[in-house]
Amino acid sequence: MSLVRRPKPRPQRKPTRKICRPARRAPARRGETLPAWNLADLYRGVDDPQIRADLTAALDRAQSFHDQHSGRLLAGANPDAAVLADALREYEAMLEPAAKAMVYAQLLHAADMGDPRHGGLVAMVAQQFTEIRARLMFFELEWMDVADDVAQRLLDDPRLAFRRHFLATTRRFRPHKLSEAEEQVVNQLANTGSRSWQRFFEEFTAEQKFDLRLNGRVRRLGQSETLALLYDGSRARRKAAADALTAGLRSNARILGYVLNTLLWDQQIDDQMRRYPHPMAARNLDNLIDERTVEALLSSVEEGYPIVQRYYRLKSRLLKIRRLADYDRYAPIASKAATATWSDARQRVLDSFRAFSPELERIAAEFFEQRWIDAQLRPNKAGGAFSAPTVPSAHAYILMNYTGKLRDVMTLAHELGHGVHQQLSRPHGLLQSSTPLTLAETASVFAEMLLFERLMAEQSDPRVKLGLLCNKLEDTFATVFRQTAMTRFEQQVHAARRDEGELPIDEINRHWLETNRAMFADTVELTDGYGWWWSYIGHFVRSPFYCYAYAFGELLVIALVQMYREQGAAFVPRYVALLSAGGSGTPDELLAPLGVDVRQPTFWKKGLAVIDGMVSQAEALARELGYRT
Repeated sequence: MSLVRRPKPRPQRKPTRKICRPARRAPARRGETLPAWNLADLYRGVDDPQIRADLTAALDRAQSFHDQHSGRLLAGANPDAAVLADALREYEAMLEPAAKAMVYAQLLHAADMGDPRHGGLVAMVAQQFTEIRARLMFFELEWMDVADDVAQRLLDDPRLAFRRHFLATTRRFRPHKLSEAEEQVVNQLANTGSRSWQRFFEEFTAEQKFDLRLNGRVRRLGQSETLALLYDGSRARRKAAADALTAGLRSNARILGYVLNTLLWDQQIDDQMRRYPHPMAARNLDNLIDERTVEALLSSVEEGYPIVQRYYRLKSRLLKIRRLADYDRYAPIASKAATATWSDARQRVLDSFRAFSPELERIAAEFFEQRWIDAQLRPNKAGGAFSAPTVPSAHAYILMNYTGKLRDVMTLAHELGHGVHQQLSRPHGLLQSSTPLTLAETASVFAEMLLFERLMAEQSDPRVKLGLLCNKLEDTFATVFRQTAMTRFEQQVHAARRDEGELPIDEINRHWLETNRAMFADTVELTDGYGWWWSYIGHFVRSPFYCYAYAFGELLVIALVQMYREQGAAFVPRYVALLSAGGSGTPDELLAPLGVDVRQPTFWKKGLAVIDGMVSQAEALARELGYRT
């Protein structure tokens, strides 16, 4: 929640594999209705006067805090640790109502982007939050200016232990801070600069339509509906969906390309002002991870690209397609996709949580009982899925679009993993409850793995098991390998924008195809039309270099699951302790009690070896069913 650093991204949609598939109707038992969340624990509605009252009170408190402490709190050679501790508590307390109003506006907007009042509320709250940030900015800037020896004495003082990690990590940005006057200008201009472009992208893509041409008929679909058809059992429908997506993205490429170019330029300016050595440096610093570890991760995953290629050679034989096209990547292996009612999904997920830890199951059950989940399919609702942690005085909320497919059950488990993690970390307060992105996916991916292993254990039919395993492998590839390719794409376009100026769309397309083709080699044909598909990926706009955190999280969880298999019940309390620690330490510090060292390249290769073993398992099941492998 640092005010000087780039603001943390809003609750994020998951990568492409997590985009939910709206359907006309989800399977349901008689009388069963998909839940919509109840946001009344935050505010009563868009016109609730308490929103402005909270923002006004927070602004007044921020001004008083500024008047009392600016230039005084950390002045001199011997600042008082007790006074600083009291100031930290006040600082956090006044930020919370402002953060609460912000997240409420974002949740309301995500639930219905078509209501102009919701967009207006987002803009109003953002403007007010900017004013509050302006009053409080001095605090972190002056803390960064404290001499190293004085800062270390304060960090070692037990009276500041409750927020030591926040204080220590804030100082990591010391070499990159601007003067207070400069920071104030950057803060004010962001609302009409990068933040406005991000909001424009969100709303523009939410309203974008695609013409699906099939059997002489044309249907206008939204983005999520179009992407959903890439998972269809009919190759004709998959190709029609791919053609529709390409045509729609291409028709808007000038707009979407301009947005990307503008934000690439915006980051270049910011990086130059703050003296970051390369485009990914700020993200690495915010993720509390060093560049060497990130490169070890990315290079290890690239060395594992043959695993992907080996799997898709198998898939081409399973589908009896000589050479897979880009629109065949997610074609189902089973002849009929498995479905589940909402009640079934709830029971399966909670059962998998309970088998691991009754405590985690109890927390997850609250999300259903208290209506903290919005799973309904509605026009103008945001696509994808996320779990928003809100603020420590409230609770997390989950958004998804449930269509009854087994993939959606996995998404439910994923988001409930996030939700449980966020609930466990609330005692650490607003400043230390959120993990860096490198650990943000730990609980969610672990929850998916618990459900997947339970589903596999329930099956005896090798055909069903093969279908489940292939789905899981493709999700894993999307999270580990595809996110790595996307990170390499970002590195290339950021570098090219800085060397060459504004990038033509064809050049952006070229970088996209080059980095993705490296993953598939000759096993999947990525057509030229696929070159436009970078333009719907929101992470490039909302949170540059977010993507490698997914690969980090997935491979980390594979290692943790392997530890659970080996250690059994003894592993559970240590894992729960990891989640309960929230963001109170660096990844190295939080993972050390589990015996994990992410700085070693061999660590990542162990996870890749497990994925390779899953491909071997799929090949064995295929042979059992009579396929040549």
